[in-house]
Amino acid sequence: MRHEAWPSRVGQFAEEAGFDRAGVAAVPAPGSDEDRTERARFEQWIAAGHAGSMEYLKRRNEAGRLVRSSLREAVPWARSVVVCVTNYNREAPYSTDPAPEGSGWIARYAWSGSHGRPADYHKVLLKRLERVRERMSEEFGEFEARCYVDTGPVVERVYAQYAGLGWIGKNTCLLNQELGSWLFLGVILTSLELPASDAAVLAPDRCGSCTRCIDACPTGALIAPRQMDASRCISYLTIEHRGEVPLELREGIGRQIFGCDICQDVCPWNSRRRVPEQADKELAPRGELINPALAWLAEMDESAFGRYFYGSPVKRTRYSGFRRNLAIAMGNSGQAAFLPRLQAWARSGDATLAEASQWAINRIVQMGAERSGLSENEKPLNSSTGMNLRQDLPDA
Repeated sequence: MRHEAWPSRVGQFAEEAGFDRAGVAAVPAPGSDEDRTERARFEQWIAAGHAGSMEYLKRRNEAGRLVRSSLREAVPWARSVVVCVTNYNREAPYSTDPAPEGSGWIARYAWSGSHGRPADYHKVLLKRLERVRERMSEEFGEFEARCYVDTGPVVERVYAQYAGLGWIGKNTCLLNQELGSWLFLGVILTSLELPASDAAVLAPDRCGSCTRCIDACPTGALIAPRQMDASRCISYLTIEHRGEVPLELREGIGRQIFGCDICQDVCPWNSRRRVPEQADKELAPRGELINPALAWLAEMDESAFGRYFYGSPVKRTRYSGFRRNLAIAMGNSGQAAFLPRLQAWARSGDATLAEASQWAINRIVQMGAERSGLSENEKPLNSSTGMNLRQDLPDA
């Protein structure tokens, strides 16, 4: 088969490998409008300090250009990007739904497991991408290629948009009209040229005038439509950030202990009717990670944490960061039952945990004092979610 015909077969290969959707996008030529736009956008984002402490995003090459500002910088031979999509939505509560007292929240994407054990979506999807690449090589001959799942020097959602798989929503996530935004994205960088006749038709922006995601973000990370200050994002703060969490952002973190789903929970395009008819067996959720009890998680020592979350994305936060997050969530719960645990942690040799625990103790005491002086009608709404909001989130 000639290389000119290759894009039409990618969707079939992806479906056979277990993906829900696939598309192909060309790498913008140097100096093109797309190339200049993406470079400028990334440069401005980095210059504004929105990458926080994620130094890998700020790496520059010998010419002084940001490596991740363009695939032409990071992977000079890349000419096209195959983007494969898997829907991980499930028939399960959202973080904005009423929840049991004393429960935390782990981001939906990190629930997955099979046969009672964690399943890291990075590894699951990478194997599928390799199968797609192998099928492509069998039919089209040899070509250069690399497969990535959240680990490569590429902004996946941008190429997913170029591939016609959806539009970038105001919460900066890729949105697909049929699937919503609960999507894992995997990419195959290739040296194959995409024929102009196979360029995808871009999906129209269907966010309209809706700003539910922006309005609902408790820490103000969505500073404008499609503009995120990652240094304020709960996902960044609970996963990537090391050390103390800025004081002004702690109440907004609420009960989130790993990642955050709020801006997706409130999105109308994530209606529950978009739950897949056939659940992905390799990425099925472990029920105990949905609204997990903070007390249960706090009982884990470092060894138990390592065993239970072995192979899970949750390991990325590390044990020290995990307990820091638990302390903040306990403080935001306002529950005095957590005080003994927090008091023990406040004497910990881990300075970050000790500081977060002392903050949590003070917050619980403060919230208790405030509750004792308020009538039932004066108490804040959404107390079951632990979020510091005075009004209900929009109905998604």
